[in-house]
Amino acid sequence: MIRIKPRTPRPGAGTRRGPRLRARGPGDGCDERPAAAFERPCRRRLRRALTLGLPTVWGAVAITYKLTCPLAQQHGLGARIVTSAVFFAVGTGLIFHVRHALIRELRQIREIAGAAQNVLLRPLPPRIDGLALAAGRLSASRGASVGGDLYEVAATDHGVRVVMGDVRGHGLAAIGTVAAVLGSFREAAHDEPELPQVLRRLERALARHLRERSRAEHPASGAAAPESPVAEEFVTVLLVEISQDGEVWALNCGHPWPYRLRGRAQQLPGGEPLPPLGPFPLPAELPLQHCGRLLPGDALVLHTDGVEDARDGSGRFFPLQAVLGEAARTQPVSPQQVIQSVYARLLRHIGRLPSDDAALLVLRNDRQRVPRQQTETGRCARTMS
Repeated sequence: MIRIKPRTPRPGAGTRRGPRLRARGPGDGCDERPAAAFERPCRRRLRRALTLGLPTVWGAVAITYKLTCPLAQQHGLGARIVTSAVFFAVGTGLIFHVRHALIRELRQIREIAGAAQNVLLRPLPPRIDGLALAAGRLSASRGASVGGDLYEVAATDHGVRVVMGDVRGHGLAAIGTVAAVLGSFREAAHDEPELPQVLRRLERALARHLRERSRAEHPASGAAAPESPVAEEFVTVLLVEISQDGEVWALNCGHPWPYRLRGRAQQLPGGEPLPPLGPFPLPAELPLQHCGRLLPGDALVLHTDGVEDARDGSGRFFPLQAVLGEAARTQPVSPQQVIQSVYARLLRHIGRLPSDDAALLVLRNDRQRVPRQQTETGRCARTMS
């Protein structure tokens, strides 16, 4: 005869239903986060119910008063005044309730939009690899902090690399192109040992982005129509590399040359820029421009053409070099003060919201002085003069 040995339950083991129904407390390794997770949806449902229910309650009160209250059935002057006051109170309550809900929703939308824009054009640190820096931007679209201007600073093994660019057009329509160029720069700046290769990576990223936009706008043809704005899209780009000894190298594709602040504001000599990215392919040879040396205490100001091209009511352009010269007289130059003074003067100059995006980026060399070689002294003096 076969005997079946009864199975001895393990210590602490329960029935099949037991473990699922057993309450777990803080001592079991369970915290209060699940409870909070359940409370958040409940609060949202309650808020939504209040948003929809309070107007219904206000309307029900008004209709009930009109149909059931004897005073509302009378036609005397006093009764009409009371009825009008009741309906006025109900209407005012509805307006205030709807206004409060709209303001709350608008505040949430602005917070989300601000967070998304900061991820795209993220705030720069106050110092990077011995350089103090500050950046500012003015968007031509009301309520937007990001437009068609782009900038980024990256400390790499090849030096501090900076990009400043301006997408054709302005406002929210250019954000997609800004994202494509910035995303490519943030990787290429660290991967590519030579600055020309970084520029070619940006060109390929822009071309890929424009092809995708073209297919999205013209799915039947598979290519951009001649009258499509995508076919005319271009980006001006200025790539700058600052080495450990302060040497400044640049590649310029149709962008304004930066200014150096050393007691006065002087535009860096860089020669004839290349065409902007987009309409024409880059040449086979990319001439890397040597822009001299950034000495300790010197500041470099990069900007977009929305700053210099801003006009007042009389059609006069904004005197950027003169404003920068005034800021350069204060030593040491503060990047934050330069940004604030330029934008304050710019807004006073135009007297309204700018018609184009305007971006500024200021870097000050806070590194210790590096001894120069005898052969470098004459070459740097000739370049910076």
